[in-house]
Amino acid sequence: MLEFLKRPMVVTADINLHVVALTGVGLLSRLWHLTYPRAVVFDELYYGQYISFYMKRIFFVDDSGPPFGHMLLALGGYLGGFDGNFLWNRIGAEYTSNVPVWSLRLLPALAGALSVPMAYQIVSELQYSHCAAMGAALLVLIENALITQSRLMLLESPLIFFNLLAVLSYLKFFNSQKHSPFSLPWWFWLTLTGVACACAVGVKYMGVFTYLLVLGVAAVHAWQLIGDQTLSNVCAGVRLGGRGLSWGARGKVTLPCIFGQVCVFCHLLSRAVALLVIPVVMYLLFFYVHLTLLYRSGPHDQIMSSPFQASLEGGLARITQGQPLEVAFGSQVTLRNVFGKPLPCWLHSHQNAYPMIYENGRGSSHQQQVTCYPFKDVNNWWIVKDPGRHELVVSNPPKPVRHGDVVQLVHGMTTRFLNTHDVAAPLSPHAQEISCYVDYNISMPAQNLWRLDIVNRESDRDSWKTILSEVRFVHVNTSAVLKLSGAHLPDWGFRQLEVVGERLARGHHESMLWNVEEHRYGKGQEQRERELELHAPTRADISRNLSFMARFSELQWRMLTLRTEDTEHKYSSTPLDWLTLDTNIAYWLHPRTSAQIHLVGNVVIWTSASLATAAYVLLFLWYLLRRRRRACDLPEDAWLRWLLAGGLCAGGWALNFLPFFLTEKTLFLYHYLPALTFQVLLLPIVLQHVGDHLCRSQLQRSLFSALVVAWYSSACRTSYTLRPLTYGDRSLSPGDLQALRWRESWDILIRK
Repeated sequence: MLEFLKRPMVVTADINLHVVALTGVGLLSRLWHLTYPRAVVFDELYYGQYISFYMKRIFFVDDSGPPFGHMLLALGGYLGGFDGNFLWNRIGAEYTSNVPVWSLRLLPALAGALSVPMAYQIVSELQYSHCAAMGAALLVLIENALITQSRLMLLESPLIFFNLLAVLSYLKFFNSQKHSPFSLPWWFWLTLTGVACACAVGVKYMGVFTYLLVLGVAAVHAWQLIGDQTLSNVCAGVRLGGRGLSWGARGKVTLPCIFGQVCVFCHLLSRAVALLVIPVVMYLLFFYVHLTLLYRSGPHDQIMSSPFQASLEGGLARITQGQPLEVAFGSQVTLRNVFGKPLPCWLHSHQNAYPMIYENGRGSSHQQQVTCYPFKDVNNWWIVKDPGRHELVVSNPPKPVRHGDVVQLVHGMTTRFLNTHDVAAPLSPHAQEISCYVDYNISMPAQNLWRLDIVNRESDRDSWKTILSEVRFVHVNTSAVLKLSGAHLPDWGFRQLEVVGERLARGHHESMLWNVEEHRYGKGQEQRERELELHAPTRADISRNLSFMARFSELQWRMLTLRTEDTEHKYSSTPLDWLTLDTNIAYWLHPRTSAQIHLVGNVVIWTSASLATAAYVLLFLWYLLRRRRRACDLPEDAWLRWLLAGGLCAGGWALNFLPFFLTEKTLFLYHYLPALTFQVLLLPIVLQHVGDHLCRSQLQRSLFSALVVAWYSSACRTSYTLRPLTYGDRSLSPGDLQALRWRESWDILIRK
């Protein structure tokens, strides 16, 4: 029983020293003087604010991507003991002593360093030579833009890391499929592929391009798997002791074939779980952790719905906790527009009337203005009145307002009724004007009855609930619906947002929906008592929390639909500028010397990578046409390697580059880096292909090898020449800076 104790335990391990060496030099290149400069560098200003929010548990919304990347950066701050106290107000601001700069920049630097050995392993897994694999890794190692981006508190480096990890994991899984399906390594690499894809998407939405790439390649391989009869034979043979397939009378398939079909089904099911289910679960997990950490109210609350805001500690939650749940006749309420665009706002009125004549010559009702106001204000309060009662207080017991009830809305501070007539709205002449009725003793009687329509009701007798109910107000006389048009009124309307009456025939839209945000039961019989009530804060004692899925759905929708105003930036660029490296970005300038950091690429590598991609496409089309004519220039195994390498590398470049031609957001050079990484992987593959299959004689191969060595030497020389702009650790004279301006379009900062 204890026999194993009598023998020594021996553990053997295969260690690839090339991978170890590449990891070492990668760490050296990315971690060297990582705390320099000890100042805010370009987009560190942007991400640093979110790190501070994480440290203080303050909720925020960022439309650039899911929260996993931000949480990785915040993890660095947490490990370094950062308390979140730093004013992120300008690029170049010196970090205070409480900011752990090394810790904050560590994870992006590690991701950049580990990308070097992963490039080596990817090319090796594609069954290309050791020289090609080393070439890919060394190109990633010395590429200046990749070095710069990975040494700062930015997200492109983690995104590239997870992109490469997803591709590498899938290739290892695919290669293990040939000899050990369903083994422990097979499951490990398949699962890691799904995890890496989820992390790539979780860092930035751009990660979805690599996820689609992996899914596409996996789908092609799965289709080939379905038609692979040898797989069925092998699976059946394994299950039946090696007997293989057999056929019964009349050609019916016997039990071995059924086992083979079950085996194929298991292959497909395992891929679906790993590549579809696991990424979805992990994506939800990212948001769960994000929302769990950020439970406090913050500056971005107002773009969220009232129920979401009420689920946060402080802010609206502090105001709305303990409010009555059911709105009753006599309730005092504020009404927030659910759509909230272009700004979150509340139904509002004030003493001023619409002008008699608008600027375009049209007339108005000259009634009291009703608008949507984007700030909390006492003039946002309304009283829900029962048309059959004169009193403006809640009865005892309260009579709840239900779906379909007819109500009147009385403005709390002026006691005038919400009203609409068949009069054109000031900025939306196709819709009706909304006003508070003023009796001018003319032939325009009040029309102030509104039918309550609870849109998200569960039954037709649902009561109107604070925060939770989304309601429409349908005008009884004209069937117009109270709606936020979103247009800003002129100066006579104090630039507030226009509210109109929209006919139902024009369809349903979120801008027609309103929800009660603040609510109290009115008790004051006289107007003076009511005004004191409206100015008093609402009471607070309990909390209402949304479910995780409700908060996730809303936050995800806001992130996808939030449109910040994209302004032209000095360093913005177009996708065509990236191909030719006609642009750069000045990241940081030393306040006293001419030392500076720029995002600028290695011209030799960028140009060569673009040429290699074009060469691959031309060669692929040529081989395809030749094979159509039954002329196979490549052996079958070489052709399959060529297809897989192109599908992953050229396909990865295309998927990470071409979509930017369709986007309308402001673009920068760093958006190209994920696509560039795939191009860099393809470059040594094309070079090896040319040397192995297009150079016919030994002399040609020798000359080609010499050219490759010379080319790589020039890439190294270029990397070293641009080093002062990559690390920014050396002061340069105006002549030095002018010499580094290799293109007229590069903006090199020269002090006068």
